[in-house]
Amino acid sequence: MAIQRILVADDEESIRWVLSKALKKQGFNVDLAEDGYQARKLAQHHHYDLAVLDIKMPGIQGLDLLKQFRTDHPKTLVVIMTAEATMENAITAMRNGAYDYLTKPFDLTTLDAIILKAEKAAELTGKIDLLKEDLQDQYSFGRSIVGNSQPMQDIYKILGRIAGSDVTVLVTGESGTGKELITRAIHINSQRLGKPFIALNCAAIPHELLESELFGHERGAFTGATERKTGKFEQADGGTLFLDEIGDMPLELQTKLLRVLQEKEITRIGGDKTLKVDVRIIAATNQDITTLIKDKQFREDLYYRLNVVPIKLPALRKRRDDIPELVDFFLQKSKQEFGIDSMECSPEALDLLNTYRWPGNVRELENVIKRAVLLSPNQVLTSIDFPDLLAGKKQQQSESLEALVAHKLENSLAQMNLQEMDNLYEMVLHQIERPLINIVLKKTRGNQIKTAEVLGINRNTLRKKIKMLDIEVKRGGS
Repeated sequence: MAIQRILVADDEESIRWVLSKALKKQGFNVDLAEDGYQARKLAQHHHYDLAVLDIKMPGIQGLDLLKQFRTDHPKTLVVIMTAEATMENAITAMRNGAYDYLTKPFDLTTLDAIILKAEKAAELTGKIDLLKEDLQDQYSFGRSIVGNSQPMQDIYKILGRIAGSDVTVLVTGESGTGKELITRAIHINSQRLGKPFIALNCAAIPHELLESELFGHERGAFTGATERKTGKFEQADGGTLFLDEIGDMPLELQTKLLRVLQEKEITRIGGDKTLKVDVRIIAATNQDITTLIKDKQFREDLYYRLNVVPIKLPALRKRRDDIPELVDFFLQKSKQEFGIDSMECSPEALDLLNTYRWPGNVRELENVIKRAVLLSPNQVLTSIDFPDLLAGKKQQQSESLEALVAHKLENSLAQMNLQEMDNLYEMVLHQIERPLINIVLKKTRGNQIKTAEVLGINRNTLRKKIKMLDIEVKRGGS
């Protein structure tokens, strides 16, 4: 039973007696108060699921007591009783948060119906509270946002300070760094939890339709507007509006957005009615806003309005200490998603993941792990399960080697008179070939078959080069 304990406060003893008898018969625990002071004192020492209060009592009046309940005991449902069935009393009671309103004399079946409805409401409230707790747990800064590196620790400090306020936030960072995740975590951990969270990607909507998406339109406002449409600002009223890729918003819309931030009101396209909106704005972009401002593509005054609290998310390559923890997080998430009992990452594979550049940042890492978990026939992921990363690493090594050789060549050639040389190509080739073959022979402990395989040349070709370059082969040497 959702409702277990009920408080009845009325200065008429007969009312208290009748209600107490009827409610106890239904199995409720009932406490009685003969005036407002006694009711308040009981409420300070006990939790009540439902309070039935007379509107006029000695001491504290019922409506004043109702206000105190809404402030001090917000989960208690309050029913107001009155012998004066005036519109003013009813409106005042409901406006101040009463769950329902009874006019004396009333039939006990009416009260039974109210209690039944209140039980359902209490159960629903309990489910909502559990959902909120689940959301807060899911999006708590320690669960949804993974990483303990210093850059992330600095961000956690900012999030902890701003989550409970309504301050405007501008989140910047490369694509895939988790800007929307940060925004949702701020909303879930704020006082606006339970209110709408509306996200709009400004780059994904054609410019000519973006204004309608934001502010809505009236029927007949333009060709194709066959009915009224509410915009994202109206949909997010009371909650949070996340404007992703704000840097792609056209200048004329930036002007209107600035006005909304200043006036906290909107007008639908084709309408003349001004609508007040209570919305917290969080914007995000992967572009350099200061550069856009210099290029006259973004309003400087809007930037300062949005950039009250800036949060710059680091690229994954700048927080490599977090990669092992992120890998484990995505492994566990993928196992649950695909119903896999066991899956882990080998040290060799983890080393590969640690050294990759991650141009797509955390989002790319998640997708790579998910794909490997889904496709691997084994319970331990190895480097073979990440073929794209292996290819990327080889290319990266090749580019690094080429850059190193180019740097050395440039320095060496700067000291030569190239005008007097006629065999530069052959000379450079021999200087590179000789140490290269020597190094590989050393690594293979003088095994010419293996050396030729590593170099990708014929064994006979290797023998000719060893002889031509006068290379000494030490078999089995270190």
